[in-house]
Amino acid sequence: MQVRLNLVTKPVESHRHFLAGASLSAFVAAAVFLSLGWHVYSVRKAATEVLARTAKINEERSEYEARRRELERYFKQKSVADIHDRAAFINGIIAVRSFNWTKMFMDLEHLLPGGVRIISVEPKQDSGHVELTLTFGAAGDDVKLQFIHALETSQQFSEVQIRSDVMPALGNGPNNDQRVVQLSTYYSGT
Repeated sequence: MQVRLNLVTKPVESHRHFLAGASLSAFVAAAVFLSLGWHVYSVRKAATEVLARTAKINEERSEYEARRRELERYFKQKSVADIHDRAAFINGIIAVRSFNWTKMFMDLEHLLPGGVRIISVEPKQDSGHVELTLTFGAAGDDVKLQFIHALETSQQFSEVQIRSDVMPALGNGPNNDQRVVQLSTYYSGT
């Protein structure tokens, strides 16, 4: 039979808990270090990609700026500027001639109540729209309001704005009109 005797004055201490905690802490620290290292690597890689794209965009922008300056120099030449002015003039004439007066007067005829007469019509092309300045005479306030309401509710005329509303002196108005009104509106003609 064997007897186990401990002849040491101090018993043996186990450091297992300390070693387990230290190794767990080292493992967590290594994992955090690796994840932070990977994050720094990916951020730096993305930053270099962004810098490369920015440099490419700046290069393209400078090329486009050079082209724009070259085209501006070309279009500022006297011969090209004269052609441009002549084309703008001809386009203006075509736009004015393309205005359908007959259709506009037919649309006005359907809206015009009795007691109202058109004195003048001035069309003006305005960014693809036709702006009309209408001057009309009315026999009274009720027919004036009826005509303005008809213009506002029609599909052909929009944005009706009264510019002036004058009551001529008795007997001095054209055709004895009690009211002479000038308004502006946009005409679509469709």
